Amino acid sequence: MRPLLDGLTHVASGKVRDIYAVGDDLLLMVASDTVSAYDWILDTPIPDKGKILTRLSVWWFDQLSDVVTSHLVTADVDEFPASLRPHADALRDRSMLCRRLDMFPVECVARGYLAGSGLAEYREGGAVCGVPLPPGLLDASRLPEPIFTPATKAEIGEHDENVSYDQVAKIVGGEWAARLRETTLAVYSRAHEIAEGRGLILADTKFEFGRDLQGDLVLGDEVLTPDSSRYWMAGEWTPGVPQNPFDKQYIRDWLVGPESGWDRHSGDAPPPLPQAVVDATRAKYITAYEQLTQTPWPR
Repeated sequence: MRPLLDGLTHVASGKVRDIYAVGDDLLLMVASDTVSAYDWILDTPIPDKGKILTRLSVWWFDQLSDVVTSHLVTADVDEFPASLRPHADALRDRSMLCRRLDMFPVECVARGYLAGSGLAEYREGGAVCGVPLPPGLLDASRLPEPIFTPATKAEIGEHDENVSYDQVAKIVGGEWAARLRETTLAVYSRAHEIAEGRGLILADTKFEFGRDLQGDLVLGDEVLTPDSSRYWMAGEWTPGVPQNPFDKQYIRDWLVGPESGWDRHSGDAPPPLPQAVVDATRAKYITAYEQLTQTPWPR
């Protein structure tokens, strides 16, 4: 377990983040350096990962502000309420003060390319989350158009399950399901365009949305980081062969490869990551940050 901040009201912990209440209307989200894969929280941290995720999310929220409103209030520790000042050093560059939302209980996934669980589902039945796709697509094929492939939110240690659009409509209602799909695809399309202009392909990503006190749709959680998105180098993209990932897929690939010696179906916890994998993962996250923001990461 990650240590919690003394004197603050802890609300929840996810695989990477700890969340604290700040008054009645705000939440403090603190990103750690932990990493998860295959529904396990790994024992080995990736240095600076929490800072990279936070800075990149803040950058993306700004890039997308004309498409959808975000929950971000500020990520500047010097603007945080006085109650948070004793923890300023621990919070700097890895925390966001956000509006409290009524979150929708679905992961809003957008796919522009065929990979991961979408590829596996396509190979089984020619469709992903009930969306039929053309025959003959390969691993990493670009789809005719981006698709909305939602999933249920799972507890820590459980696996998100892909669901159909009709199932989402049953969970949140038809009107909200339509808005979630429309907004998810609009945000993905804008983000894909920005990423492609900076040398990266945004293959797929997931968003989380909620409603604010006025009932408006708001983008929450983190956004478009290497934890929640699949990034490839645009100049290296070749369908039908494994891609060079600039995201968490690099760790997944090592865990199921021969070097780790781990059987993901055994029920045993994954092994610690070797230093070479830690260093390479950190380098990939930094590369994604620098490519997207066009800003050097402080060395």
